[in-house]
Amino acid sequence: MSETARQRTWRIGETCHEFDGWPWLMGIVNVTPDSFSDGGDFAAVSDAVARARDLADAGAAVIDIGGESTRPGATSVDVAEELRRVGPVVEAVVEAVDVPVSIDTTKAAVARVAVEAGATIVNDVSGLEADPEMVETCIELEVAVICMHRQGTPATMQENPTYDDVVEDVAGYLERRLESLVAAGLMEDRIVLDPGIGFGKTAADNLALLSSIGRLQRSGRPVLVGHSRKRFLSKLLGRAVEERTAGTLGVAVALAEQGTDLIRVHDVGTTLDALVAWRAVRGGGAGSLAPWRSHHQ
Repeated sequence: MSETARQRTWRIGETCHEFDGWPWLMGIVNVTPDSFSDGGDFAAVSDAVARARDLADAGAAVIDIGGESTRPGATSVDVAEELRRVGPVVEAVVEAVDVPVSIDTTKAAVARVAVEAGATIVNDVSGLEADPEMVETCIELEVAVICMHRQGTPATMQENPTYDDVVEDVAGYLERRLESLVAAGLMEDRIVLDPGIGFGKTAADNLALLSSIGRLQRSGRPVLVGHSRKRFLSKLLGRAVEERTAGTLGVAVALAEQGTDLIRVHDVGTTLDALVAWRAVRGGGAGSLAPWRSHHQ
């Protein structure tokens, strides 16, 4: 398989999806009381399902469900509590939407229950390192995975993040981790890499990574970026969390310009509108939009 082909495909279940240079949008459903942006908004199963439907209808290619906050300073919850939060939601969302569902967890037991309920992607912010059983569980379940870089844990990661060269350090970690996962038996075409915006990085670190997507893609795997509403936008713009939508959209356009494969956002509809308008200008007309929209419908 060529480097170009490897970079543009992701196997979810039995289907190998192709990326064509325009990003898929991953819609966020947090079923937590303490997430930095929407904590408590979708704790009820009915509210979470309605949120997932809205995101899918707005153009989300993937729905990502999380039951444990990973905001800076957050403390971990136990397996039983995380399962109580996400178990019924995953099952109900899988029935309600026709796009792949991802479970955002660092715990193998939670991943297993979610996959048994119909999730087909495991999104692990620890790079599949926090739980020693996670890698083997993902191999056994034959799921797609998102492997993210972080420095420290949510409880401590923003205390004093330091790097020699943040882009090379993060890219190097992701490349080594990819090699390790494949060596353990995880299929390479099931793996997406995530530089972990806001996870043990300063505002300057985040901006350096956001402007270096090409370097992060040299591994040959698709790259996902999750920057939506995050604190670095406050450092950049001086805006509170509820005022960061415009900044989030600006970054999304910059990511699309660099060929980012997946973008994880809270506001799918407005992000899609911004990207469609950007592409219309870049591509020279609305007629070129249909192939890109097909990935989100």
